[in-house]
Amino acid sequence: MLNTFWNIFVIVLTLASIAGCWWLLQWTKGISNREGEETGTTGHVWDEDLVELNNPLPRWWLYLFHLTIVFSLVYFVLYPSLGNLGGTLGWTQEGQYAEEMAAAGEAQQDIFSRFAGATPQALVADAEAMGIGRRLFGNNCAMCHGSDGAGGPGFPDLTDKDWLYGGDHQSIVTTLENGRNGMMPALGDALGEQGVREVTAFVMSLSANGQDEALVNAGSQKYGMFCAACHGPDAGGNQALGAPRLSDDIWLYGGSEEIIAQTLVQGRAGLMPAFSESLSAEQIRILAAYVQSLSQP
Repeated sequence: MLNTFWNIFVIVLTLASIAGCWWLLQWTKGISNREGEETGTTGHVWDEDLVELNNPLPRWWLYLFHLTIVFSLVYFVLYPSLGNLGGTLGWTQEGQYAEEMAAAGEAQQDIFSRFAGATPQALVADAEAMGIGRRLFGNNCAMCHGSDGAGGPGFPDLTDKDWLYGGDHQSIVTTLENGRNGMMPALGDALGEQGVREVTAFVMSLSANGQDEALVNAGSQKYGMFCAACHGPDAGGNQALGAPRLSDDIWLYGGSEEIIAQTLVQGRAGLMPAFSESLSAEQIRILAAYVQSLSQP
């Protein structure tokens, strides 16, 4: 929405441009030759006998120009074209989008209606439902999780049966409807440089051997103070919080010593958008079933 100044500026500039075009047509249509001459030329001569004529535009051409001016004025009346002024038809791009989405929803209703009462297992077993789910996944999820659902750094792998918030059908539906907002606080100041090294060594020892025993023991104590509340005393994670399991060698951001230390120092923030407004309830059910199928044999 334009403020008062820019609203008036756009209206005046637009109408002035139309008026200027009309004046130019009126001024040029009467020109037939230079003043005082009867030859109908501009006075420019090349190669002794090659002259530039100065004839007026054909009338049909002028009529087309006038017709475009009339069309523009009618358009300004019917549609929102002059600043904040709305057209008499009441058309808006938001309204047209809503109408088109409603029409598309009605057209898809017949397709989705037959899946309304299907169980998640039946949806996974239905080839047509999985085809729809694959397309929904490609349009809404693949840009983050990859076309095969294998994810990437910071984006969960959906094919490995390791779930931050739960992998049952209803948990996936809830994730799709409401989105998720994962947050790990930065612990660099609280742990200090040596503390970060110790906790890193302990976390790595949960899924790999060869860590310094002294660092692991010291890190175990600090883990209990700073990390166990979310990840659990046994590092088994907490799906209610979206805190990952640390003992399975499956990493969201990477499991190297450098990356784990970086995670501890800087923290992490992950955001998954909600789809409840962009997808219907039945589309979300089918998409959830498709996501489930990615981690099933």
